[in-house]
Amino acid sequence: MRTIERIIRGRAVSDGAGVDIRRVVGLPGADYIDPFLMFDDFRNDDPKGYVAGFPPHPHRGFETVTYMLKGKMRHQDSNGNSGVLADGAVQWMTAGKGILHSEMPEQTDGSLWGFQIWLNLPQRLQMSEPKYQDIPADAITVFSDTGVDYRLVAGELFGHHGPAETHLPTLMVDVSVSGGSTEIPIADGHTAILFCFEGALQIGGETITDGDLAVLSGDQAVAIQGEHGRGLLLASEPLNEPIARQGPFVLSNEGELKKAFIDYQLGQLAPNQMAFLASGGRG
Repeated sequence: MRTIERIIRGRAVSDGAGVDIRRVVGLPGADYIDPFLMFDDFRNDDPKGYVAGFPPHPHRGFETVTYMLKGKMRHQDSNGNSGVLADGAVQWMTAGKGILHSEMPEQTDGSLWGFQIWLNLPQRLQMSEPKYQDIPADAITVFSDTGVDYRLVAGELFGHHGPAETHLPTLMVDVSVSGGSTEIPIADGHTAILFCFEGALQIGGETITDGDLAVLSGDQAVAIQGEHGRGLLLASEPLNEPIARQGPFVLSNEGELKKAFIDYQLGQLAPNQMAFLASGGRG
């Protein structure tokens, strides 16, 4: 059974045009948990802390996954895709060889809460065609057992399949525990992390509470229990490849990284780049 190797709390940062978030992975000391490049928790009841959103910006070489718990966020990209993420929805975007997108809240009051995860791609796929998956809440696989509720976004669990199509074998499941327990199988050798975002959860005799991210060690299953707790479990195959990252780009070496910046400066990172920027991210 897996146990907790370490617990990460993260810290408050500002991103985009001034969005207040808590960055848990993607900081010194937890810069990269292969293949997870970043984990952000953005929850805010004050519109001033999020309404400016994330205006048009580029990406190359990896994937972004956005999971909304509360509020609405409009996504638009330079390929002409557009959608609104509402409560419980997921967007899974493969940046691949290059894309520009914007992520803007559509409300001016009320709460905004969700997570964004950056998932690395193997070098052979970093220049693949961009792809966009807009997964509404009612498309996510939902099932329950005694004292445990599951929302399965990606991967296979107990005979159920999540709707997200992934390049890497990836498990992403939102687990709510109310006086119950579960043993979730994870492939041997895969990296696994569990972020608690409500109440408390117990793993191998240790407790994590709201805001804790547990990096799990060992192989096979993880046993989770609690009286009242909810967490997001992510597991995937580590790449064990070199990375070069700066700002919105994650590639395999400094030469590829430099080319990404040059391509962006020349307007050649993605088709329709200049028109998208001129439109302010409105397509």
